[in-house]
Amino acid sequence: MAAVLPAPDTMASRVLACTACHGREGRATPDGYFPRLAGKPEGYLYHQLLNFREGRRRYPQMAVLLENLSDDYLREMAQHFAGLDLPYPPPSAVVRDPALLAQGRRLVEQGDPQRRLPACTQCHGAAMTGVSPDIPGLLGLPRDYLNAQLGAWQTGQRRARSPDCMADVARQLSPTEVSAVTAWLAAQPLPAVTRAARALPQPLPLPCGDVSVGVRP
Repeated sequence: MAAVLPAPDTMASRVLACTACHGREGRATPDGYFPRLAGKPEGYLYHQLLNFREGRRRYPQMAVLLENLSDDYLREMAQHFAGLDLPYPPPSAVVRDPALLAQGRRLVEQGDPQRRLPACTQCHGAAMTGVSPDIPGLLGLPRDYLNAQLGAWQTGQRRARSPDCMADVARQLSPTEVSAVTAWLAAQPLPAVTRAARALPQPLPLPCGDVSVGVRP
């Protein structure tokens, strides 16, 4: 009888509990709720793990998984998923309302200066693939997930370290505006280069407690 060899002790084997929900290698799942982990900026992933463990984000299953893990181990997990460079699936356009999509594009690319509402691209990058080390991309995410997260920011179910810039932005959006933004984002294809940008062309429009980014000279 052949001997049973032990499984390799690698981070990929240790995070199999994560991929049960987030999909093989953290690629996300087709059910429309669990987000992609692969390739997201390391700092962003690390801060979200901390936020789940410390109660700033509320999801009991995540809290149970993380409650006994150290900061250093959470950093290793973030490094693992951030280092995965895997293809994205094509977007699934579920909304065909031209007026709603146009409103979403306008808010994403221009914001609303009269309300001092910044464009999504001012923080998440012109290509909307995120900015290292702490800002995630907005493309390649299921619309249901985007809706859920903006709703969580609005209601305080999701929080970040003060000043909580995303909460300030989300609370300015009406239900129709949330629907428009998420419909447009979920319908966009990924660019050829999906990695997060290294810096922004200008400083962040709002102070953000969990965010550190460079500015291109």
